[in-house]
Amino acid sequence: MGRRMEGFVHVTERLQSVFGPATHGDTDGPVVHKHDDFETASEADLKNFDVETDSEGHHYAVRNNDPGPTSTDYSL
Repeated sequence: MGRRMEGFVHVTERLQSVFGPATHGDTDGPVVHKHDDFETASEADLKNFDVETDSEGHHYAVRNNDPGPTSTDYSL
C-alpha cells in the first residue's frame, strides 16, 4: 500500500474510533420526511424555482419570480 493510502486508512480508522462506523440505512426503503421547520422552509424556498430542460436534456432551475437584470448586476 502506498504512503498516502496508508495515511488515508489511518485517518478513517481514527474517525471510526471517534464517531463509530458509518450507517447507510435501507437504501431500498422510502424516504422518511420529518416535517420539521427546516423541511417546511426548504419546501417554501423550492416553490420559487421551476425546472427547465435545454435542447440537450440538461436540467436546471430558474427562479420563477426573477425580476431580471438590475442596475447592481455586474455580470452584464
